[in-house]
Amino acid sequence: MADGILIVDDASFMRMMIKDILTKNGFTVLGEAENGMKAVEKYNELKPSLVIMDITMPEVDGIQAVKAIRKIDGNAKIVMCSAMGQQAMVIEAIQAGAKDFIVKPFQADRVIEAVKKVLS
Repeated sequence: MADGILIVDDASFMRMMIKDILTKNGFTVLGEAENGMKAVEKYNELKPSLVIMDITMPEVDGIQAVKAIRKIDGNAKIVMCSAMGQQAMVIEAIQAGAKDFIVKPFQADRVIEAVKKVLS
């Protein structure tokens, strides 16, 4: 498995923000995807060690994408991102196989903490 991270969010500025936090802290970003369908394709192609995935996206949402990725790789490590007030979706994501979640707006230290926890 490649030692890198796949960032999935339909908002390009969010992907840029997460990428910035990760790279400043020594992590490698292998790729980005703007929806769940692309996330599954990129996961297959890049085999990242971690996926940071938004829950609410067009076409295929984060929860469906988690389920699809976990079918491909039962050991996939996925951290979900959600806006405030999406607790029910976060619980659903964890049940689908996500390892942790971070809440928007992001705090850099929380992003790094989640990444380190899930990767260790």
